[in-house]
Amino acid sequence: MSALTHFDAQGQAHMVDVAAKAATHRIAIASGRIEMLPATLAIIEAGNAKKGDVLGIARIAGIMAAKKTSDLIPLCHPLALTRVAIKFEAFSDQKLGASSIFCTATVETVGPTGVEMEALTAVQIALLTIYDMCKAVDRAMSISDVRVVEKHGGQSGSFVAEAAQG
Repeated sequence: MSALTHFDAQGQAHMVDVAAKAATHRIAIASGRIEMLPATLAIIEAGNAKKGDVLGIARIAGIMAAKKTSDLIPLCHPLALTRVAIKFEAFSDQKLGASSIFCTATVETVGPTGVEMEALTAVQIALLTIYDMCKAVDRAMSISDVRVVEKHGGQSGSFVAEAAQG
């Protein structure tokens, strides 16, 4: 296991110096899901939510969140992102009474550090936005399984999560 990079020799937290690292094309993909009642998913899919287009607004929130990650996570570097894409996929199992929306965020940059935190932040905020917009009809929604599923570029190379390798 690698040493933690955000601590100096004295154990003090610090921002990692990336000045000597090469600027390379970097991509991170993160995903997560929000579980809800089937009736809640039906409202979202029909576009009948009182607050408006749930997935459209959640997509914009995720994009904005990726761009603001360094404002939220103290030791993250501010990055010039070249791409942020948010995708939603709905699943419903009427027999089990379970419905979910899966969110996938793809974030890219050309720079000296990766974009995993930006992808994770985008997913979390997109899912939280869905919760916020639908909480009046379903307070029991649950966000889970948020993780990095792929990462490419930089010194450490590529990472693909086992379940994502299919």
